[in-house]
Amino acid sequence: MKKINRIKKILPLFTALLFFQFYFVTASVQSEPSDPPNIVVIIADDLGYSDLGSYGGEIETPRLDRLAENGLRFTQFYNCGRCWPTRSSLLTGYYAQQVNVDGRRAAFPLWGYLIPHHLKQAGYRSYHSGKWHVTNVNTKLEGGGFDRSFDCTHTSSRHLSPKKENLYLDDKSFTELPSEPIGEDYYSSIAVADYAIRFLKEHRQKYSDSPFFLYAAFISPHFPLQALQKDIDKYRDRYLEGWKKLKRERYDRQKELGFEVGENSAFEYHVTAPWSWPESWLKDSIPGEMRHSKPWYQLAEKEKYLQATKMAIHAAMVDRIDIETGRILDQIKAMGEEENTLVLFLSDNGASAEQIIRGDGHDKNASLGSAGSYLCLGPGFSTASNTPFRRHKFWTHEGGIATPMIAYWPKGIKDKGALRYSMGHVVDFLPTFLELAGVEVLNERNGYKAPSLPGKSLVPLFEDDLQPDREIYFSHGGNKALRQGNWKAVISSDIDGRWQLYNMEEDRTELNNLADDFYNFGNPEWKQKKQDRLEQMKDRWEELDELYQEQGKVGLQ
Repeated sequence: MKKINRIKKILPLFTALLFFQFYFVTASVQSEPSDPPNIVVIIADDLGYSDLGSYGGEIETPRLDRLAENGLRFTQFYNCGRCWPTRSSLLTGYYAQQVNVDGRRAAFPLWGYLIPHHLKQAGYRSYHSGKWHVTNVNTKLEGGGFDRSFDCTHTSSRHLSPKKENLYLDDKSFTELPSEPIGEDYYSSIAVADYAIRFLKEHRQKYSDSPFFLYAAFISPHFPLQALQKDIDKYRDRYLEGWKKLKRERYDRQKELGFEVGENSAFEYHVTAPWSWPESWLKDSIPGEMRHSKPWYQLAEKEKYLQATKMAIHAAMVDRIDIETGRILDQIKAMGEEENTLVLFLSDNGASAEQIIRGDGHDKNASLGSAGSYLCLGPGFSTASNTPFRRHKFWTHEGGIATPMIAYWPKGIKDKGALRYSMGHVVDFLPTFLELAGVEVLNERNGYKAPSLPGKSLVPLFEDDLQPDREIYFSHGGNKALRQGNWKAVISSDIDGRWQLYNMEEDRTELNNLADDFYNFGNPEWKQKKQDRLEQMKDRWEELDELYQEQGKVGLQ
């Protein structure tokens, strides 16, 4: 009887121990994804914040808009303001300075890995198609960790009719690959999709039991503005009323779509890329071209025609990105993988104000937008493309660093069609993928320890708009910025010459510089608080910049 009583006394404790053991074992199993998603990153080149229909644009982008309607649109997602820093940050999970790509060419840290290296731990196969531009990683297979790669980076002066020596398959030039001909109908965006689809079909045939990571990197709508004539014809007369009207129309649509972005910014007619050609040079090559924009009514008719045509070609290039993205998505659906594939779409920087001519130059007799022409969008329609923000590619004001970012994942995102106002940055991609794949970060190589990842996983934001109070650092070409929660400190050294302070919750378009005496008139205490805030953020930026620059020098090849 005493023995039975003792058993009765310990039975609840024994039951509780069994419960907790079951709970923790179950939780452990659930924390490791049994079916990690496929991951697809699609990145455009020099796409403006408002170029997509789902971000207020008039350009026909129904396939990307479908992803937005059934996924999430991030309103405060950031890149690094320029091609190579953004792509380096995205693929490594670090700020460009941390992996020593503040300039164009430098050595890659010996501790460095790229996304495919990390994902291999979970059995992923990785594929790259399109632009590369990670300037200190020379090979995509050995250096980048990809299993297959199509590289058209060096054809950026030729969306049409590229040279064989400028195309690469699995790190071999097409000149070494007679089985890879270039057809007369070659167009860069179509080629990016073609090879992405080829790799996906091969994956289905040979590796269907493994998840895949696809990095599809368009080199469009980057200059030179070149497109298929049938695509240009769709927009031939669309932009004849000018850039100011277009900017207002896009802003109105953004408000209708529910974007909370503040007031629409004004044109800064004095701003263009510092390296843009002198106007006399441009006019000699392209009659009617201009270095700076100006009010539309001041343009001569031939100038209006040229500028409207350039925007029509830009629109055609964006339209074609949508079409080719649709073909990639159709292939994923045909493989039966759509439900468990995370698709992320973004741009590497804002639309570009650059006015330059490279490569084979501009043929005055060639049709505008054809292979013989060389046109840049320029600051007028770039400003409209970046609606509602200020500045362009290269600057760290919002027009340079804010990107549309769509996240689509039928199995993992239930809040379909929602906007996300929480901040994000391309350095967040790697932590996100690690969490989804259920693997730890590789943080040591060649005897060198890697720094801690600066990004945060986006997975919690797939469920809820958490608005975390976080810090994001920006630096490129002397342009600097720091986000701390709703506060932003920014300086464009070539234009403004001094730091500015903005409350991004109230003034996302950076119109009211709180460091300016005008906004502190009659309130010394309030002014001092803002000055203290700005000084603290400037000091913090300097601290981070010094740290990241030093990290980038560790273990250089």
